[in-house]
Amino acid sequence: MARLRVLGVDPGSVTTGVGVIDFEHGKARCIHLESLALKAAGSFSARLGVIFGLMDEIIAQHQPDEFAIEQIFMYRSPESSLKLAQARGVAIAAAVRRGLPVHEYMPAVVKQAVVGTGRADKLQVQHMVKRLLSLSVDPPADGADAAAVALCHCFRRTSLAGVESNEPGVEKTAMQLLAQSRYRRRSR
Repeated sequence: MARLRVLGVDPGSVTTGVGVIDFEHGKARCIHLESLALKAAGSFSARLGVIFGLMDEIIAQHQPDEFAIEQIFMYRSPESSLKLAQARGVAIAAAVRRGLPVHEYMPAVVKQAVVGTGRADKLQVQHMVKRLLSLSVDPPADGADAAAVALCHCFRRTSLAGVESNEPGVEKTAMQLLAQSRYRRRSR
C-alpha cells in the first residue's frame, strides 16, 4: 500500500485536537500535531467559525488523503453533547468541502486500536501515541487523541486492504468473518 496521509480530529468546542500522520509500510510518522485552544475566539458561534477556518487551512497546507474523526457519544449534559456535535459537524464540513473521504470511529474503538483496551485513559493514549509516532516530547492531550484517531484509521484501513471487493455483499461478509475470528481468539 502506498503512503497514506490522514488528518485525525478530536473535536471540541473549547479545544480541538488535530493530528496529521503519514502511514507507509506499517510505520507511522507525525507530520503535524496540536491542540487548538478556542476560548479566545469568544462566543460559541465564533469558535465554530474558527474550527472551520483552521481545518480548512490545515487541509490546504498538509494535503491529507483522508479524514478521520471521533464519533459523538452522549455526555451527562445534553447541552455538551449538542456543542460537541456542532463542532464535529463544522470539522466534517471543512473536510467534505475539500473533497476528503470522512471516516468516523467511536472513542472505545480508537483506544482499542492504539492502546489495546477500549477503556484506556488519556495518559495511556498520550503514551502510546508518543511511542507509535516516535515523538521526543509528550504530545498535548487533545492532539494525542486526534493522532490516535488517525492511527486507528490507518491500522483499520491497512488491515482491511485485502478484504475489499467490488462484488456486492462480499466486503460485509468478510468483515463479519474477520470480527468473528478476532472474537474467538480473545474468548479462549
